[in-house]
Amino acid sequence: MPGDALSQDPAELRRRIDTTKAHPARVYDVFLGGKDNYPVDRAAAAAALAANPRGYLDVRHNRDFLRRAVTGLARDEGIRQFLDIGTGLPTQENVHQIAQRINPDSRVVYVDNDPVVLAHARALLTSGPEGVTDYIDADLKQPDEILEQAGKTLDFGRPIALALVAILHFVEDAEAYDIVRGLVDTLPSASRLILSHLTEDLNPENIRAVQRTYTERGFTFVLRSRAEVERFLTQSGLEIDEPGVVPVHRWRPDGATPLPEQADPAYLATLDDIEKVRYRDISDVTDADINVYGVTGVKR
Repeated sequence: MPGDALSQDPAELRRRIDTTKAHPARVYDVFLGGKDNYPVDRAAAAAALAANPRGYLDVRHNRDFLRRAVTGLARDEGIRQFLDIGTGLPTQENVHQIAQRINPDSRVVYVDNDPVVLAHARALLTSGPEGVTDYIDADLKQPDEILEQAGKTLDFGRPIALALVAILHFVEDAEAYDIVRGLVDTLPSASRLILSHLTEDLNPENIRAVQRTYTERGFTFVLRSRAEVERFLTQSGLEIDEPGVVPVHRWRPDGATPLPEQADPAYLATLDDIEKVRYRDISDVTDADINVYGVTGVKR
């Protein structure tokens, strides 16, 4: 079910893409081993990796947290509707693939404002015949527009899981808490929030070095404490699920972390550090590697 956003003229999309400035969705794509990025994005990712050589573990374990959270909500709680804001570029195990494998009739709406994501959004709309997917070209800072458009696909009379994964650290406090509260207020009872967020609580030296590389490139990059992350849920009236706000690799681990891609050692030797990330095994993670909190909560 393609949304109206996908009807945009390809030439207009190209005009909207700024290849001179790094974009969070594309930098994230670099760390996930994607190809839909530009030299400026790879430079930003390389600078972050130089500042924190095991920083790719934050990105990859954040993604695995999303997999586990969606799996649990779909399998154990029967959630069949998902609103994923700050989707990023299509990758393996997108939300609709996870949810529809468990409940084929699941409905998923993706939201992002990067024209590169929009250009590849058809890959997010490969729903099974029983389910529905849609894509909204909008910014998190436009919650009213998001909710209006999402209502064309999602039934706001039934529980919805709202995913805000690795996006709120790009929004200042003055807006971030109001945006989350406003979104949650529209959700019906028994809806859920899936949230992850960068923090300096855990390994401050590493993440502050990464923060500098992003702010130097013009990004808003807010590191929040455990209490500040928890506040997103408590002030929105949500009850926090077990095990609470914890480092993402410790949120309900299931031993099913995806295996790395395999490559010939001779080929690997020709790659630079950022290109090698996609071939790294992330199962050797330690507490000293992670700077991301993960949490879910329920609206009663």
